[in-house]
Amino acid sequence: MTPWRILVVDDEPFNLEIIGDVLDDPAYIVTKAENGEVAWAIMQEAPLPHLLVLDRMMPVMDGMELLRRIKADARFQAIPVIMQTAASSSEQIAEGIAAGAWYYLPKPYAPNDLLTIVRAALEDVAEEQALRRAAHHRDSVLELLDTADFSFRTLEHARLLSASLAGLCPDPVRAALGLSELMVNAIEHGNLGIGYAEKADMRRNGSWESAIADRLADAVTGARWAHVSVRRDADALVFTISDEGKGFDWTRYIDFDPERVFDPNGRGIAMARHACFAAIEYRGCGNVVVARVSATESENGGCQ
Repeated sequence: MTPWRILVVDDEPFNLEIIGDVLDDPAYIVTKAENGEVAWAIMQEAPLPHLLVLDRMMPVMDGMELLRRIKADARFQAIPVIMQTAASSSEQIAEGIAAGAWYYLPKPYAPNDLLTIVRAALEDVAEEQALRRAAHHRDSVLELLDTADFSFRTLEHARLLSASLAGLCPDPVRAALGLSELMVNAIEHGNLGIGYAEKADMRRNGSWESAIADRLADAVTGARWAHVSVRRDADALVFTISDEGKGFDWTRYIDFDPERVFDPNGRGIAMARHACFAAIEYRGCGNVVVARVSATESENGGCQ
């Protein structure tokens, strides 16, 4: 597999050295920059990094200014940014989230914390790349569809189905990302009953994939199915996703809560709402969600 390219931006040589040591792995190619201005110059050259690990407070050009530049440039908008910072007030975190930093590391942090959040961000990149490839293979027959119902049980089902259904939408890549987030959530947190804190612990100790496999093999949780229906209205495509779980308090996750910003999970629903759909609405106990994609691409948000 081609190594992941990671650009680390920090004005402290000692921090750059530590991060380089932690990420000293054949899976990563690490490039270092001592401030935002140097990093910006590096990003003008190919190949682009897959991920930025960015210090917030630096001389010359600080992390917030670099972040704003990155997210304002179409070439770089899809690159995730991990903001490492000692500035952890709710207002400062909210400012970073609004500027496009969905991943955070508080200073000081343990090496395993860095590895966990890097892996989580790169897993999201890999997921986006796979969906992007699949979504571009649009089936013209789907454009004739008015209504349809599907059932799915595994994460692979969700990914394949979300990519196919996204072919109905004006921006299939954006729609695929949002549908995948909501459909994977229906399996993980809905049918398999994995709670937020439980998933965070699994991500940190590396047991996430085995836990999913175990619960899918379980006679009770593995027998549950999730469902997605699509309806074409005059001005929108409406997707309804449901699962057989007990539901959850969706109000905690519809926006990215600064109090959870340092966790390795919990971004999916907020990202889907703000970046991929014209609107989403949870119903009942939280095991039904309706996502609306406008018929005109400009009415939807823009994925990070």
